[in-house]
Amino acid sequence: MRIDKLRAKYDIDFRWVHFPLHPDTPMEGKSLEELFAGRGIDIDAMYTRMKGLMDEEGLPYAQRTHTYNSRLAQELGAWADTRDDGEPLHDALYRAYFVNRRNLADIDVLVEVTEAAGLPGDEAREVLESRRFAKHVNDDWMRSRQYGVTGVPTFVAGGYGVVGAQPYEALEQLVEQAGAKQRQAPGNKPLLG
Repeated sequence: MRIDKLRAKYDIDFRWVHFPLHPDTPMEGKSLEELFAGRGIDIDAMYTRMKGLMDEEGLPYAQRTHTYNSRLAQELGAWADTRDDGEPLHDALYRAYFVNRRNLADIDVLVEVTEAAGLPGDEAREVLESRRFAKHVNDDWMRSRQYGVTGVPTFVAGGYGVVGAQPYEALEQLVEQAGAKQRQAPGNKPLLG
C-alpha cells in the first residue's frame, strides 16, 4: 500500500483519524439505491471506478449492494490502535466490509472479525458493549471537521492535505511539504570520524 511505502521511506508517524461517513445510516444498513436516491449517481460506474483504484493499490474490492453504519467498527479500530498487535484489525475490517460485504454495525460480526485478526474477541465485545472508545471517535469526528475533511480517504500532514485516492507521488509530496525526512538507507550511514 502507498502508506506502507511512505512509512518505509520517510520517518513519519501515521495515525488513523475516524470520519463520520454517512453516520445516519441505520444499524441494519441501507441499500446503495436508497443512499444515493435522487443524486444522479451511477452505482455501477462508481463501482467500476473504485474497483480500478483498488486494483492499482493491490486491494481486493467487491461490488456491494448495501452500506452499513461504521461507528462501532471505528470504535473497535480505536481500541486496536492502543494495542501493539492491533494493526491487522484495520485490514480485517476493510476486508469484512469491502470484500465480504459484512455488516460492521453488528457486534457479533465485529467480534468474529476481531478473532479472525488474532485479537481477543471477549475484550472486543466488552469494548463495543461499554462504548469505551466512543469519546475517542467523537473527538476524531470533531478533528475531521476542523481539518475540513469532506470525504475519504483524506491525508493530512503538517497543516496540508490531499483528498481522495491519490497517486503515491502526491502523498510523497505532501509529507515532504510537511517536513518529513527520508529514512537512512541501510548501508548508507554517514561515516563518523
